[in-house]
Amino acid sequence: MTQFIEISFLSENYDQACQLRNEILRQPLGLDLREEDLSAEADYFHFGILEGSRVIACGLAIPVSAVKAKIRQMAVAGAFQNQGIGKKLLYNIEASLQQRGFELLELDARATAVGFYQKLGYEKVGEEFQSVSIPHQRMRKSLKKSLQE
Repeated sequence: MTQFIEISFLSENYDQACQLRNEILRQPLGLDLREEDLSAEADYFHFGILEGSRVIACGLAIPVSAVKAKIRQMAVAGAFQNQGIGKKLLYNIEASLQQRGFELLELDARATAVGFYQKLGYEKVGEEFQSVSIPHQRMRKSLKKSLQE
């Protein structure tokens, strides 16, 4: 049984989430999250999916304005990919952010993940670009039905 949680900065779950982000998102590119300054993450919202006491998926959200947030660093452990865990995580992140008053979400999707986000209502914005040495696409989703942007 999996459980959605909000993760406290510098907690044991945060450490697990950082390890997962490093394993899934950074190491395959020859990068190491532990070499990055993560102090700014104290002001971010951190989320995860637990199986037992293990973080098997995570993501974070950066408040950009009172109504806009940017989702970053979505990762699902390899053994749990393609099982709906990422979808569950994202829906719960969206609901949590909506409860906080956010109306617009943005993210920079890896080109390989664009289809995943499109199925969940995100739309491409602008042209594809390079980030951390791979192609990305900016995407956005309104959490407010009447907002047309």
